[in-house]
Amino acid sequence: MKTLLSAIDRTSAGLGRIAEVVVLILIVAMLYEVAARYIFGAPTLWAFDIAYMSTGVLFVLGAAQALRQDAHVRIDVLSSRFSHRVRGWIDGIAFLFVLAPIFCKLAWIGGQRTWRAYTLGEVEHVSPWAPLMWPFYALLTIGLAALTLQLAAQGIRALAGRGRPADLTLES
Repeated sequence: MKTLLSAIDRTSAGLGRIAEVVVLILIVAMLYEVAARYIFGAPTLWAFDIAYMSTGVLFVLGAAQALRQDAHVRIDVLSSRFSHRVRGWIDGIAFLFVLAPIFCKLAWIGGQRTWRAYTLGEVEHVSPWAPLMWPFYALLTIGLAALTLQLAAQGIRALAGRGRPADLTLES
């Protein structure tokens, strides 16, 4: 079990690194668009699409890593009144039995949407650039699946009585 949980942590960390690269792609694309538009008077057809797709992808790919590092916003007004053990049970039940199934369903729907977009050759119809949509959907699906696995891993750790998720990551 420890090997599986470690593999999930490494996958989340790897996707977090990919999200960092996506941020760089977003920055370069936006700088290019600004230069093309205001210096050369020739805006691009693709900058808006790259911006919204990159933003969505980096958010979803980074979500599992953020959970791994306990970086998500947590409202603990009530849970701070409970013992460490009870908080672990609350986290474990919420992660494993509430959130993981929800995100698993979202990942499944994303997978179906990706396959449909791939088989139909779906493009973004609003955009004059008209990029293929399946790569975007695929990356969102991968991020949702990774978040599902990380939720399950953190839930298992919390239910095993090993503390809150922040105490259980391998390395930051």
